[in-house]
Amino acid sequence: MASDSRLSDDRAFLEGLGVTDDVTNQPPPLTGGNAWRGDPLLIQLAERFSDPVRKDLDGIGRFVLTQEAQELARLANVETPKLRTHDRQGRRIDLVEFHPAYHALMRRSVANGLHSSVWENGDAEIGRRHQVRAARFYLTAELETGHLCPITMTSASLAALMASPKLFREWAPRVTTRKYDQSQKPPVEKTGLTLGMGMTEKQGGTDVRANVTRAERVGSGFYRLTGHKWFMSAPMSDAFLVLAQAPEGLSCFLVPRVLGDGSGNGFRFQRLKDKLGNRSNASSEVEFVNAIGEMVGEPGAGVKTIMDMVTLTRLDCAVASSAIMRAGLAEAIHHARHRQVFGTNLIEQPLMQRVLADMALDVAAATALSFRLARSFDEAASDRGEAAFARAMTPVVKYWVCKIAPPLLYEAMECLGGNGYVEEAPLARYYREAPVNAIWEGSGNVMALDVLRVLGRAPGLFDEVLGGIDRDLGAGGRGTIGVLKAAMQVASTDQGSARLLTEQLALSAAAAELRRLGAGRIADAFVETRLAGQWRNTYGMLDSRHDARMIIDTLYPPVN
Repeated sequence: MASDSRLSDDRAFLEGLGVTDDVTNQPPPLTGGNAWRGDPLLIQLAERFSDPVRKDLDGIGRFVLTQEAQELARLANVETPKLRTHDRQGRRIDLVEFHPAYHALMRRSVANGLHSSVWENGDAEIGRRHQVRAARFYLTAELETGHLCPITMTSASLAALMASPKLFREWAPRVTTRKYDQSQKPPVEKTGLTLGMGMTEKQGGTDVRANVTRAERVGSGFYRLTGHKWFMSAPMSDAFLVLAQAPEGLSCFLVPRVLGDGSGNGFRFQRLKDKLGNRSNASSEVEFVNAIGEMVGEPGAGVKTIMDMVTLTRLDCAVASSAIMRAGLAEAIHHARHRQVFGTNLIEQPLMQRVLADMALDVAAATALSFRLARSFDEAASDRGEAAFARAMTPVVKYWVCKIAPPLLYEAMECLGGNGYVEEAPLARYYREAPVNAIWEGSGNVMALDVLRVLGRAPGLFDEVLGGIDRDLGAGGRGTIGVLKAAMQVASTDQGSARLLTEQLALSAAAAELRRLGAGRIADAFVETRLAGQWRNTYGMLDSRHDARMIIDTLYPPVN
């Protein structure tokens, strides 16, 4: 009894000192809202979409900010994929196991058509399919981007398969079912399929022409592949587009992972990459041992064939990077609105306002520019100027949007201080995820060199692009076109200046699109701080001429 009395006294004493579980001055979780309704720019970009599509976007926006969805994203990245090369009796099985949270995310994204909607039959949203898909993809990427790797590759692979109409007819209907089937069965027995690609080898990397994987003809259009791939993501995809050396030269092949009789097709997974981020998505090293494949496209034209796929993946890289930045900055602004420092909310502090507003300008510009690229994909077939934009500006957009994501997300993390640096906060995951889009599907130098390649082979494409930028910038962008033309002239003889040209093109095109969208003072602030030649190295460089609070509240409306 005496002991119980002392414990009661001790508890009362501690409570009297304020040692409790009460939490004060900590922002509530950023859940329960709607990522679609809370994004005025995205709503404007989608204003021409049909009512059913906008209703669908409203549903996705609501889902991604639920506690359930946030927990799925967390678990998919904490409980990372595991490779099982053999079963308990020693038989090779070469399987990667994922947490159920990953499969739940995949199931929802497939049901939303992120892997297939641009290829589906019907007249729904005709002429805007890439833009509609980009909006769905953007909202989903705000939640979790690792699982979107196989989604992206599946959608983009169909572009390459069009080089072989027979294969496209065979595979496209099974890809576009909007049903996610994780079972290990032959493709013909599954209700839905995903596709991947394998290009990179350890001795070559970006230089895919150095690939040494061999393809030997075995008759009836089939080949046996022997070799390896240093990076092959989403290894549980049902088939892969693989580059290999055929007798005619480097060619593209469609290689199923499981054969029609249920046996493995010579895939020997060596290990999974231990990546900085993108942890929910497995990336493997694989050896091919007499794997059966069919040639896609013309013999010796492997790079040309697979580039149709790569172009679409680069659009997704830009859209996803924009979305991650949006999600990260939303966390920072939410924190600033609720966190009190020195007797007032952080959002009221002038310096914090300017940091947040400066970041918001880049996020808005990156988002507008990414959707501008999606629009060019939609309209390229019927508009010469849009076709020029799609070809010339895809590497430009991919370069700049993906490059600015890591530093912007670091700055957003710093707005939360230590709370942003811990793994419980989604910002840590966003920050680790951010570099992958800049590195994969063409690193910065590859993108800049692609810009020079277009400039050298088809300079007229840039005449079309510059004309559009000049028209949309209007008088406020006076002098910009002259700067761009001078940069092109320098780059034509100085390869080392390619990044300068690429960034200037991106900033100019982003500013032009903000102007075209009627972004008013937000566009003015971006033009004056990004195109006016001011020296910048960190965020918070707005001066008092620009209404920082207006920029924040316009792009990230407060929730009552």
